[in-house]
Amino acid sequence: MKKKTIAMPKIVLKTKINSDLEVVFDLSRSIDLHKISTQQTNEEAIAGVTSGLIGMNESVTWRAKHLGIYQKLTSKITEFNRPKNFTDEMVSGAFKKFKHQHLFELDENDVIMTDIFDYTSPFGLLGKLADSLFLKKYMTKLLITRNQTVKEFAESGRWKEILG
Repeated sequence: MKKKTIAMPKIVLKTKINSDLEVVFDLSRSIDLHKISTQQTNEEAIAGVTSGLIGMNESVTWRAKHLGIYQKLTSKITEFNRPKNFTDEMVSGAFKKFKHQHLFELDENDVIMTDIFDYTSPFGLLGKLADSLFLKKYMTKLLITRNQTVKEFAESGRWKEILG
């Protein structure tokens, strides 16, 4: 009898941004802009790259309040091809694992920013239940908020506050 496998959650988001490719790419890897986009969770970078732009083989440890609990999560940049894509993967934290791919492509005068967030929750069946009840929706909302912040800063010229 073949063992049935349950697909792990994957979140795919596309955001259209009217800006330069390099600006959108750099805003997406900015620790400072990430802090702005996650104010609702009191997220702060406490180790590794704690401000500026994160790059290949660099890591950041975040401390944030998610779902009422303060948590730490460390992720590392494992792929980096400026300005087309980069990937960060969890080194330690609440998930069993996660891989977040950031893809950037030009579409006439716009940048199409694609997030592919592939993760596995901890706690086996309880984690799968949490995914279906609330976690996937919660993570999607966090990513949408982050992407809207990138879009706002890129399109308004406020990117200069972050990137100089």
